[in-house]
Parts: sequence; structure tokens; C-alpha cells
Amino acid sequence: MIDAAISQLATYALRTGLIDESESVWAVNAILEVLKRDDYTDPGREWGEIDLPAVLKELLDDACARGVLTDNSVTGRDLLDTALMGRLTPRPAQVIAQFQALYAQSPERATDWFYRFCQDANYIRRDRIARDMKWKTATEYGELDITINLSKPEKDPRAIAAARNASSGYPKCQLCVENEGYAGRLDHPARQNLRMIPISIAGKPWFFQYSPYVYYNEHCIALNAAHTPMKIDRACFVKLLDFVGQFPHYFLGSNADLPIVGGSILAHDHFQGGCYSFAMEKAPVETPLTFLGFSDVEAGIVKWPMSVLRLTALSPERLADLAEKILNAWRSYSDPAAQIFAETDGTPHNTVTPIARRRGAAYELDLVLRNNLTTAEHPLGVYHPHAELHHIKKENIGLIEVMGLAVLPARLKTEMAVLADAILAGENLRDNPATALHADWAERFAAECTVENVQEILRREIGLVFSTVLEHAGVYKRTEEGRAAFLRFIASIC
Repeated sequence: MIDAAISQLATYALRTGLIDESESVWAVNAILEVLKRDDYTDPGREWGEIDLPAVLKELLDDACARGVLTDNSVTGRDLLDTALMGRLTPRPAQVIAQFQALYAQSPERATDWFYRFCQDANYIRRDRIARDMKWKTATEYGELDITINLSKPEKDPRAIAAARNASSGYPKCQLCVENEGYAGRLDHPARQNLRMIPISIAGKPWFFQYSPYVYYNEHCIALNAAHTPMKIDRACFVKLLDFVGQFPHYFLGSNADLPIVGGSILAHDHFQGGCYSFAMEKAPVETPLTFLGFSDVEAGIVKWPMSVLRLTALSPERLADLAEKILNAWRSYSDPAAQIFAETDGTPHNTVTPIARRRGAAYELDLVLRNNLTTAEHPLGVYHPHAELHHIKKENIGLIEVMGLAVLPARLKTEMAVLADAILAGENLRDNPATALHADWAERFAAECTVENVQEILRREIGLVFSTVLEHAGVYKRTEEGRAAFLRFIASIC
């Protein structure tokens, strides 16, 4: 049976183009080496459709039974199955050469191939991505994307405990180029099957790869070759616009560069992009604007729950110039009447989340105004999901959420199932700790629920909560007072 699984894995690699026919024997021996097996009888290659996750599970179960896999946690198993796939993944130079050859034909052909390759190499785990719950919710801002993320595995408590005793400064972070081919450890994921494409952005060395978690189609990462902190400035805008010039079918955006409103990794300069149209991109400009000296740039305030300025022009340099002017004005801008402070006690609060894309021949740059002020009433952030929404979304609102895609915690899958049962049974939601957290919210719509529609209603209401989350994160509220305050800021830009 194990010989069959080994043959299936080698055959899978051949069918997907990870290896050449001439490498078939070598591939089997590479698998045997990783599994520490000394013998093998070839059962042939007469296999139907090969289920890669099932094959890897069989090989790992056998390795565990023989004592080769000593840590049978999710983390331990990931380390071993990535080692297996890493031995079958082409070397970086081969991948780069194929990408560049296809890019010479068209950027789309290159990215189409590379995205499929990353899935075939199991760097993007198709089986885990398929577990994610996804739907759309209609709101006044368009259809928001909602995901309950189940593809990022929760670590086994034993792995967490073991990781406390592990320490290493290599790689410096999970974005560094040194991750390519790294075997991993309990506190750092295995990356033997990770491949990166070297690119030049604004004349500097960068790398292009895909996210293993794929929150949306072709979710990519562009990362600085150097481990250097993120910074939003004119150079950032230039880099974003340069990338979409090279990959016009992709958008590219940056998390903000301050805590609370920024991303989870601020120590390494990087961007996220992909081939996907978010609700924010589809949202129209509702208030056209003009900026002195920039008659060649179309500008306006976007109809969106957060405070977004959209700039469009044929010249990326002109966009970068105006974006820098707006950013510099915002960095130092305070309006106490609107609860906006550029800094308190020397701590800066104002920054932006920028997103670049192409509109035909034109370049487009969205600047989302951000502020990370905290108060006693809102210790996690004034412009952050407020406490009454934390039962659904408590985490920071980063680039992906800003654009209209909710990345919600895995706990909601179980909690919503329990809540649905309790609603249908007519139970008091406050009596059960599993539903009490959601009681204030769920009691508003529980009377509407039936066996036929309860799941649809829960999904709708979760989506509407996310819409409110974005409203909370908006610096200027969509009220007369908020619009007036927004325009006061625009008037201050000179």
C-alpha cells in the first residue's frame, strides 16, 4: 500500500509538470529519502485521478507509525509533507526561467502558469482553501465579500508549547527571501515548495510570490529583497504604480504603516495584490474634486464606508506627486471637532492605506485615510470595530478588509451553527455561554428565522455587521457633519 502511495505521489508530480519523465526514478528515491524507507517495489503508474491530500496523509500516517514522524500535530505533519513536496518542486532557476519566458508572451500567461504551479506544488493547499466559507452580502456600498477563514491551520497546543523553547533569527520574518526552500521548524512554517520570482520595482530588487492562504483570486505578495520596515511615502506610491504598470491585470495595495490600522507584519516592506475586483473598486466617485495644479488628474471621494480619495491619470508620476501632497497634508492634519488628531504625546496617528490599479490606459490610486487614535472608551481604536461588533470582528482592519472583503475568525463556523440551532429551538440565547456573546445581535432577527432560511439570514446579518465594521473604521462618517469635515481637510491641502 505504501509503495502505491509513493508511486502515486511521483506520478502526480509527473502529471502536473513538477518533474520530467526522465526524473521519475530520481523522484521515487527522493520520496524514499524523506520518508527514510530503504525498499520499494514499483507498482506501475496505472492510476486514475490522484487525490494528493489523501496520498500525503497515507504517507504521513505510515511515517508516524514507523517513528519517522515524531510530532504528529498539524505543525509536525506540515513540516514533513512540505519536505516531500519540496523534493519534487523544480529548482528556483527553472521556475524563474519558465515565468520569464511566459511573461515575454504576456503578463497574464506568466501569472496564470505560476499560480497553477504554486497549487500543484501544494504551496497553496487546494484542499484547505476549499474549506473556507465564502459568500457575498448586498449592502448600500455594493456586494461585500465575506469569508470565514478555515484554511490557516490552528496550531496544536503541543506545537505552541514546543515553539516557546525554539528561537532563531533566521529567517528574520515570514516574508524574507530566505524563506524560499527553508525546512521550517515548530515556530516557523516549512517553505521547501515556495518559489519566488525576482522582479524590479522602481529600480530596486523585489520578489513576487503568492500567499499560501488565498483570501481572493491570485492573492499575491510583492516583497522587498531587503528586510526593511514598511513606510507609506511617495516612494511607496511609485512602487505600487510601477508594479501595476508591469502587471496591468493585477491590483496592488499596501497596509498602512502604523499599528492598529496597519498589517500584521510591519517590519518587512511588502504589498498584496491579485486578480480580483473588490466592492471598493466598483464603488463610484460621489463627490468630484479638483486639486490646484493637477488639472490632468481626475479626483473624488468614493461612495464607501471608509474615507477614500480616488485619483486617476494617464501619468503614474503625476499620481505619485498628488498622492504625496495629500499624504503630507494628512500626516499633520488635526480637526478636534471631528476627533482627528495628527498626534498625541508625540505619537503620530494619521496615515493612509493605498491601492493601485489600471483603468485601461490610465493609472488609478485609492488613498484610504486612516487614524489609529485610542481613547478610554475605545482602547483598541476610535476608528476600529467598536466593542459591540467584537463578537463578529475584533481584529484590525487591514488592506483586504478595507477593500470590502471580511476575513472572519474560524470560531464563527461553530458559533453560528450552535446559534442557529438555539434560535430554531426557541432557547434563551443568554442562558448558554456559547450563544450569549451573540445574543444582543441575534435577538434582533431571531423572529424571522425558520429552518429554511436561518443560514441565509445569519450570513446576511454577518455581512451587514461587516458593513458597520467598515463604517466604524471610516475616519469621516457618512453624515452631513462627516462630509463637511472631510471637505475641510480637502480645503486644507495646498
